[in-house]
Amino acid sequence: MENKKELRNWLDAFNLDHPLVIAGPCSAETEEQVVTIARQLKDSDVSVLRAGIWKPRTRPGNFEGVGSLGLKWMQTAKAETGLLTSTEVANPSHVALALEHDIDILWIGARTTVSPFIVQEIADALKGTDKTVLVKNPVNPDLSLWLGAVERLYTADIKNLGVIHRGFSAYEKTKYRNNPEWQIPIDLQNRFPDLPLILDPSHIAGRRDILFDLCQTALDLNYDGLMVETHHDPDNAWSDAEQQITPETLIGFMRDLKIRKEVSESAEFKNSLQNLRAKIDITDNQLLETLAKRMKIADEIGKLKKSQNVSILQTPRWNEILGKMILQGEEKGLSEEFVLRLFKAIHQESINHQKKVISE
Repeated sequence: MENKKELRNWLDAFNLDHPLVIAGPCSAETEEQVVTIARQLKDSDVSVLRAGIWKPRTRPGNFEGVGSLGLKWMQTAKAETGLLTSTEVANPSHVALALEHDIDILWIGARTTVSPFIVQEIADALKGTDKTVLVKNPVNPDLSLWLGAVERLYTADIKNLGVIHRGFSAYEKTKYRNNPEWQIPIDLQNRFPDLPLILDPSHIAGRRDILFDLCQTALDLNYDGLMVETHHDPDNAWSDAEQQITPETLIGFMRDLKIRKEVSESAEFKNSLQNLRAKIDITDNQLLETLAKRMKIADEIGKLKKSQNVSILQTPRWNEILGKMILQGEEKGLSEEFVLRLFKAIHQESINHQKKVISE
């Protein structure tokens, strides 16, 4: 897929002076609920009403959506408020029903993006339409898989495309429901700067109290829009109640979020930034030198273990290092999450070095 300006045509057509905002309930529950939320969002920065019609749940037994009946409710909400409509599609039959009810924007969910077979079926079902299609990142942190889904749609002559960053699953528990892994969407932006990028903070957070900060981070990283789960009575929502906010809260977000300039023409700013970046470059080089020295020590440890026929992994020692580094990191203003990720990567590289030495 080539990087082309045409990828932004659908977004530019909104002619907004602020990022695109897509909002609405996790799940369409009743017609009254959908229309009520749409009314409350009508005179805000929200341009598109979202609602889950088919809800794939991790485990059976939970509410899995009202089905195609909900599409009629979205049509009613659109007719009354003028908001465009959006929902998730997970197979060709969903696509056919969404097209039949003239849903404006379709998105492919994280569980679907992981399957090239299903994505191709959806692409084939959409061929020949002018619908806008947004692709959520796969549940696992795989940029190629994410881009591959977009490319399948582009190859099917679907040019109104964008991506949604909803975070990635992780085995370890963190403060997020799904880790943002910001570097992955940043890499995507660098490769395809004209591919619209939208943040789904609701699925990253899994709770309300950190939604605003996630939205602000996205705007600071030049995201093109936000998709926020919004419910008129979130505590009693039929699905994902903890991560939904009221339309009133969302409108407050839109008022308080800051849109920052991508560049500044101030000569003083440019000089200061250049000096600080030069310091960063020097520090990065020092980091690499320090890491290289550490790996040389790991090589020596590998030789010593080999001479005494000692196993590479020493779990008590590793736990001791990790606990100590987390405490020292916190004293230096580094988050536990960052220190864990950093030292796990360092530890893995040390193991690789020792394995190489022992196998020689």
